[in-house]
Amino acid sequence: MTTFSPGLRGVEPYPFEALDRAKAEAVAAGRDVIDFGVGDPREVTPAFIRRGLTDAIEPISSYPRAAGLHELRRSIAGWISRRFDVSVDQSTQLLPTLGSKEIVFSLASAIVDPASGRDLVVVTAPGYTVPERGAQYVGAQVMRLPLSEGRGFLPDLDALDPATLRRTAILWTNYPNNPTGATAPLEWYERVAALAREYGFVWASDEAYSELWFDRPPASALQVGDLTNVFCVNTLSKRSSMTGYRSGFAAGDADLIGALKHLRPATGVTPQEFVQRASVLAWNDESHVAENRARYAAKRRVLLDLFDRKQIRVAGSSATFYLWVVVPGGEPSTTFAMRLLDQAGVVVAPGAFFGPEGEGYVRIALVPTVEDCERAAVALDGVLGEVHT
Repeated sequence: MTTFSPGLRGVEPYPFEALDRAKAEAVAAGRDVIDFGVGDPREVTPAFIRRGLTDAIEPISSYPRAAGLHELRRSIAGWISRRFDVSVDQSTQLLPTLGSKEIVFSLASAIVDPASGRDLVVVTAPGYTVPERGAQYVGAQVMRLPLSEGRGFLPDLDALDPATLRRTAILWTNYPNNPTGATAPLEWYERVAALAREYGFVWASDEAYSELWFDRPPASALQVGDLTNVFCVNTLSKRSSMTGYRSGFAAGDADLIGALKHLRPATGVTPQEFVQRASVLAWNDESHVAENRARYAAKRRVLLDLFDRKQIRVAGSSATFYLWVVVPGGEPSTTFAMRLLDQAGVVVAPGAFFGPEGEGYVRIALVPTVEDCERAAVALDGVLGEVHT
């Protein structure tokens, strides 16, 4: 019988697989389904990016270099400078990545070191499950810091005592946050960076949604000044509707970036060169990003108006394309989500999918078209009225 590593044996089913099955059953039964469940943008990738990709396809295909194209690193550094007023060295503080999921999952394998006492990865919850899964895969201990509405969905850093901080290999944060849509102020980032320097752990800031905001641009971990032990991850997936292109970057501490550069030729996870050349165009242009934000703002308004009429509270949700909606009447989030699918043909993600801390909420990903959002609002109108009363 084939044997597997403890990490592989311990992999739990991805919670969204259950949602996909329920949706597939509804579609197979002939139901009209509007899917707000998974955060995969369905906006058209801008034409100039697609043209850039096809124009960059060469007759002879070569392996991409682990450090990425100089032109791509230069364009990312330029974007960071324009967006955050921060200078990073494209040669020593930047690394192109295959989207962001691969580096989020694999970072623990490069940082966790039980022999030196660094056996703990701290994550926030509810949250994106990949950092926790990556830590578990390499046998690290995981500590979940709750995100509560009462604290503005910021974790309580005081819950980390000195002994815990000395065991910490990585502290993951994610703002703008998935699933709550909350943002973090720069002064909070500065406190996390100071703790990382004092106790010697890596602070990993997942900023995949930094460009989807509605009132004011969110801060970045790259703005804290001293980037010692700071590791920031971003991606074109949401900003430029390029999820399938798998193009992102990591930036920050030069020693850590250098170590990863040394490792990555053996793992082969840099985007193909034609994707990198299309990415250069995407990072250099802001007009399509502003148009993207306007589209999400229009969708957001449709659903916010509905929930306002129904007196259903939306928490957080100041950025990202997610709405973090309080389940009315105290119904379990999974039951409520299945009710919406059964009665209205609308798919939402139960908060429990993001950990027990997410119970009491559902996440709505504003990825359908504006027209589909309007159809969903009509379909939900009667169902929500029944649930609320």
